[in-house]
Amino acid sequence: MEGKPIIAGISHGDINGIGYEVIIKTLMESMINDICVPVVYGSPKVAAYHRKALNINNFSFNNIRSADEANHKKANMINCLDDNIRVELGKSTQQGGEAALVSLEKAVDDLISGKIDVLITAPIDKKNIQSEKFNFNGHTDYLKSKSGAEEVLMFMISENMKIGIVTGHIPLSKVPEMITVESLLRKIRLMNSSLIRDFGIRKPQIAVLGLNPHAGDNKLLGSEEVEIIIPAIQQAEKEGIMTFGPFPADGFFGAGSFAKFDGILAMYHDQGLTPFKALSFDSGVNFTAGLPFVRTSPVHGTAFAIAGKGEASENSFRQALYLACTIFKNRQMHAEISQNPLKNQNIEMHTDRVDELPPEIYTAEQPL
Repeated sequence: MEGKPIIAGISHGDINGIGYEVIIKTLMESMINDICVPVVYGSPKVAAYHRKALNINNFSFNNIRSADEANHKKANMINCLDDNIRVELGKSTQQGGEAALVSLEKAVDDLISGKIDVLITAPIDKKNIQSEKFNFNGHTDYLKSKSGAEEVLMFMISENMKIGIVTGHIPLSKVPEMITVESLLRKIRLMNSSLIRDFGIRKPQIAVLGLNPHAGDNKLLGSEEVEIIIPAIQQAEKEGIMTFGPFPADGFFGAGSFAKFDGILAMYHDQGLTPFKALSFDSGVNFTAGLPFVRTSPVHGTAFAIAGKGEASENSFRQALYLACTIFKNRQMHAEISQNPLKNQNIEMHTDRVDELPPEIYTAEQPL
């Protein structure tokens, strides 16, 4: 596990938003290269434009042609764009969407081919990036398609909580039809495996929120809890997954119950992201669980209104970079442990009294 540095690929997002600002502010920190080798898929011209707008004179990228050439002591950049690219700070433009897609495509290609180890995506404009090549609701669906993953989970991570979203970026009117016993079970299973593999939590405890106010109030306010959510929870419990609920979302967060669980599964986007961003907007991270590779992003968007003004906080992007590297290491460790499990030991007991056994026998679980 030691030795090879983590190569962290970064897609620059929309060139007219705050992506370059949070990237540059993060990579200016000297300790970053102790954690990983950053490789930005972007444009030296666009980077220079943003540095000038932000009055940053003490930072520059090391320009390379391939991730293989990355300098392990510097912030590297692969030029993906034509020099005729036009930056229009604070505006959503067709060129901005095209530039975001080119960066994302090249970064994902290198990620799949193993040239980079993890991917951190700066924010895109979900509207202007739409094209024949990109017909998705966001990064999550695009990466699922590119990777061939069977199931993914939008997983919002902070020190306070870890919230997964069942239905993601879809209209609220379509949420109920997307929630079935099987779709819930797939998300519960994925959250459980991610908490174990990606976060090193041995026996995760997962809270499942209700869909309706007061979790349906015994079908008075909706039947999904009784007919769908509870059966899914019961089946998950039969599979050995520690699952609890359904909990009314308002009281669950209002009473601080979220702090008692390793993972929380929300039914729809705003049910999970509203409390998450209220409590962790500056430090939260969006992680896509279920992919064969590691991808994270900050929880904020392009923030066109403050682009180029030096007002954007880089903390969420910084945490996204840190978390990507941590998950990458956790997966390596989990793979090593899984390949070399401790063998079951047949211990012949010669006493009926537990208090006469050596402590290492009756306190250790076999296998770990």
